[in-house]
Amino acid sequence: MSAVAADESVDTETRNDRTGGDLAVEATSHVLLAIWTLIVIVPFLWVVLSSFKTTKEILASPFSLPAHWSFDNYVHAWTDAGIRQFFLNTVIVVGVALVLVMLLGAMCAYVLARFQFPGARVIYYLMLAGLTFPIFLAIVPLFFVLKNVGLLNTLPGLIMVYVAFALPFTVFFLYAFFKSLPDDVYEAALMDGAGDWRTFFQIMLPMARPGMATVAIFNFLGLWNQFLLPVALNTDMSKYVLTQGMAEFASQAGYAVDFGALFAAVVITVVPVLIVFLIFQRRLEGSVSQGTFR
Repeated sequence: MSAVAADESVDTETRNDRTGGDLAVEATSHVLLAIWTLIVIVPFLWVVLSSFKTTKEILASPFSLPAHWSFDNYVHAWTDAGIRQFFLNTVIVVGVALVLVMLLGAMCAYVLARFQFPGARVIYYLMLAGLTFPIFLAIVPLFFVLKNVGLLNTLPGLIMVYVAFALPFTVFFLYAFFKSLPDDVYEAALMDGAGDWRTFFQIMLPMARPGMATVAIFNFLGLWNQFLLPVALNTDMSKYVLTQGMAEFASQAGYAVDFGALFAAVVITVVPVLIVFLIFQRRLEGSVSQGTFR
């Protein structure tokens, strides 16, 4: 009973020690978060409501509810506007690129974090330098490289560029997780006769699952919303991804824009990202320490 009473007294003293400045910072933080939430949610809800309205209704009364709740705009956007093909291309490109970048990034981060060899420090710093290199400076060289190897305006070419674009961040992020894994587990696996490949795939990689899940979410969001790379390296409309398809859909309409179908296409583009985030949001709740080469 005395221990419980002591704990309660400590909690009471902790609450009483909070100054007016702490309370003001907490209140300000909550107000700013509430404002930010409204800034994000309200426009998205307006887009969702507008996706069920005709262009005439949107122009006449932008903030009213739809007169008739119908999925005609979604059908039009999915079929007539070509969003179905763009969506399929995006799923293929992002899905394959995500698998490749996670596999290659995990293997590279694991080797840099667990093994000492000449040039390891140079490789790690080159990966960090890749994070600071502006992607638009590489557009012209990438264009000619893909053209020379025959991969311009192809999905495999776009997948390769996506992998190269996301690899430095993946290695940087996963390095800290592999660095923090206990050496005892690795040594025990070697003593049991496991080779380096088996140790990595069956023991070390599952232990880094929280980091893998987190970086996979960030990579998915970045690759799904990528616009500059596909616009510059993919001019074949049959190979367009969603971001290109949305821009093409809006530009082809000219002054006769079907805003209802356009908003429906926006919802189709955003929903997969929301689903992935809602499913894996708990993976993002914990803070992740930055990796440093030691």
